[in-house]
Amino acid sequence: MKIDERHLIQLAAVVKTGGVTEGAALVGMAQPAVSRTLSMLEKRVGEPLFIKGRRPLQPTPLGLALAEHGLVMLVASRKASDLLESFRVGKSGVVRVGGTPFFMDALISELCAEFQASHPDVRIDQSYGYFPDLRAALKADQIDLAICPIDILDEGSGLEFQQILPGRNVIACRVTHPLLLKRRPQPSHLLEYPWVAPPPGSPLMTDLRALLLSFGATEIKIRYSGGSLMGVINYLKSADALTVMPHSVVFAQRKEKTITALPVNIPHPERALAILKRTDAPRTPAAEQFAEFTRAGFQDLRHLIKRHEESVIWGL
Repeated sequence: MKIDERHLIQLAAVVKTGGVTEGAALVGMAQPAVSRTLSMLEKRVGEPLFIKGRRPLQPTPLGLALAEHGLVMLVASRKASDLLESFRVGKSGVVRVGGTPFFMDALISELCAEFQASHPDVRIDQSYGYFPDLRAALKADQIDLAICPIDILDEGSGLEFQQILPGRNVIACRVTHPLLLKRRPQPSHLLEYPWVAPPPGSPLMTDLRALLLSFGATEIKIRYSGGSLMGVINYLKSADALTVMPHSVVFAQRKEKTITALPVNIPHPERALAILKRTDAPRTPAAEQFAEFTRAGFQDLRHLIKRHEESVIWGL
């Protein structure tokens, strides 16, 4: 004998609450409709489901056994409803975010943890790449968001972007670097020291080459290359080498007191850190929530960096 699952759920609601009216309210139905369901169910099984004359309603052993099965489905239905509502408001789901290594490690990973403090049921899948790889991943629906430095996007790119931080590079060094003792470091002073190359494929590599050529270097003295952000920081704090980094990445390390920005003004790239999305991609609420949280976090960071910039006397 096949029994309609909805009937078992209604039976469970009545048994759980002790009354037809209360049970109907629990499952969001009218009381007459639930009464009809119970009557039909009793006729179908050929046995009473409740002991007559008892208030609150008391199920028979058969009614209780059937209600237990219905209660399992009722609980599952409630969990499914809660899950759906949580997904709709961005409180659950998966956010697939990709970005450039230095920014992701220095800034975004911490934001992920802060976001999950208020969204504990959202899982974040993080991946690395530079703009060409991230653009391909977005178009292939492998990630929901990309966070990376970009130039102006071409019309018809199929991507939309929201700038979260203007592009600014600085020369990074350890906090006890000899150049920090010079009042006005000159380009010739900087060329006396070895340099750390940013990761291959990074826009910073292009910036480093352009910077050293503008200083009059005939060759680039690279002492260390291929390191992760932590690798570069650990190298810099133990050597007198220099490198080019986004100011926001160096600023994020200020509490560690290992590296700092040399107070030397260098050309800014025509580039901005931005959140990228596909214009035609379906919006997942959790990803939208994370993008807004990231935008707000960088808005606060921008003000802190601006105040720091204004307190430094930049040379050259």
